[in-house]
Amino acid sequence: MTTSQPPGVTAVVPTHNRPELMRLAVQSIIDQAYAGPIDIVVVFDACEIELPDVVTGPNRTLTGVVNERARGLAGARNTGILLSKHDFVAFLDDDDTWLPRKLDAQMAVFAEHPETGLVGTAMLVDDGRTTHERPVPLSIVGHADLVRDRIAGLHSSSFVFRRDVLVDQVGLIDEDLPGSYGEDYDVLLTTSQCSVIRLVNEPLVSVRWSGESFFYGKWSQYAAGLTYLVDKHPELREEPAAARIGSQVGFALAAAGRRAESRTWLRPVLRSQPLNLRAWLGLLISYRLMSPRFVARVANRFGKGI
Repeated sequence: MTTSQPPGVTAVVPTHNRPELMRLAVQSIIDQAYAGPIDIVVVFDACEIELPDVVTGPNRTLTGVVNERARGLAGARNTGILLSKHDFVAFLDDDDTWLPRKLDAQMAVFAEHPETGLVGTAMLVDDGRTTHERPVPLSIVGHADLVRDRIAGLHSSSFVFRRDVLVDQVGLIDEDLPGSYGEDYDVLLTTSQCSVIRLVNEPLVSVRWSGESFFYGKWSQYAAGLTYLVDKHPELREEPAAARIGSQVGFALAAAGRRAESRTWLRPVLRSQPLNLRAWLGLLISYRLMSPRFVARVANRFGKGI
């Protein structure tokens, strides 16, 4: 009696000048308990190809390529996606790592629910001092769920897609997003309109939130990405999404020093949601009564983001 091999997965790892963190990310893919083949494609974005010195072992391959598409995460991800040869494509940022059972748990969901286009997991947040679990207590995420709440525990480093859904229905990652900010939320919103998103409520990816993220402190890009998403997805203009995103944009503009502009976003939020903490913090920052760096670092210590 013969048993067929589990389906192959291509893991796409965009990277930019973080060789040691990238090595840890690659090693966590190699160390997966999953018995199927895994092709690891490291996409070097605006830097030279320098693959880590690791032993891939059986059923694992490692390839390095240069991102020749749009600079940033979106173009780098798309470079890897288009090079993928397997029916499933997974994402992992170069400063994050997978826990050994991650792919096993997700591929079991695909096998049981073949209509599923994307499977994510909960995560561990590593702030450099402690770790915090971010659960996602849902088995299926619908479009309305994502409009109402970004579901912060659902991180892009946990994503595994059916390749045909990602390429043919979702249409790859939007490279027009300013600075690629919000590309994960955008692809979730688009995927939820054309396929089923399922979740494994176990923290199977470790996400680093210690100030080394590509986007950390890039407040103007943060604001531009969010306003682009609101224009692309008009449903985000409806409450409560409008207040949530308005407070994020207002906070980011205040942190970027665009204080008067920030208040045009924050004041409507506070009229509709007087207890919106993020909006109040943004307002304090806009009047130079608080430091955005201090607020962001305190939030990260509790496993939260702005």
